[in-house]
Amino acid sequence: MSVWGRVFAAGYDRVMAAPEKAVLARHRARLIQHAQGAVLEIGGGTGANLPFYGEAVQELVFTEPEEPMARRLEAKLADCALPARVVRAPAEELPFESRSFDFVVSTLVLCTVADPVRALDEVRRVLKPTGQLVFLEHVRSEDPRLARWQDRLQGLQLRVGHGCHCNRRTLANIERASFFIDELEHDRIRKAPPIVQPLIAGVARPSA
Repeated sequence: MSVWGRVFAAGYDRVMAAPEKAVLARHRARLIQHAQGAVLEIGGGTGANLPFYGEAVQELVFTEPEEPMARRLEAKLADCALPARVVRAPAEELPFESRSFDFVVSTLVLCTVADPVRALDEVRRVLKPTGQLVFLEHVRSEDPRLARWQDRLQGLQLRVGHGCHCNRRTLANIERASFFIDELEHDRIRKAPPIVQPLIAGVARPSA
């Protein structure tokens, strides 16, 4: 457990408050209303999605490998009416049986996982054939000028963002993991630094 990891977790909700109010909460509410049945959220962080899960969720499992984040998430679950729990595991090694979840939720996570392709392969494995992946991720810009700045500042962002990559081609990674995109919206995270503003929000399903 690194010192910066503890500091990052302690200040995360405060730092994200303005972007949440400006943009992210709207996308979370729209996307997570789809979730029902057995739901897995990878990289649950401090539980930003928790208020948006509804009564149709029968089981809610969060994975979170960072101990400081997991502790804050567990504290929030104490007041949660849903049957929810936290599992300390990375997205690349999900300790669940194949085809065991109806929905997997990934919000601002695929920028930080060590191996996004492997993580998405694991997501596909644990989803039922009729399951869906709900995603909300900041990504590499389609504007060449901004993308160059993302590349230049990636090293700094990696340190300040505690492992966050600002220039990942996450949509391409989702498609590469054999997902079919059902819904997709491009947006930007206002009230955030320009290099992490490009945003995608959508729903995907495992291709046959």
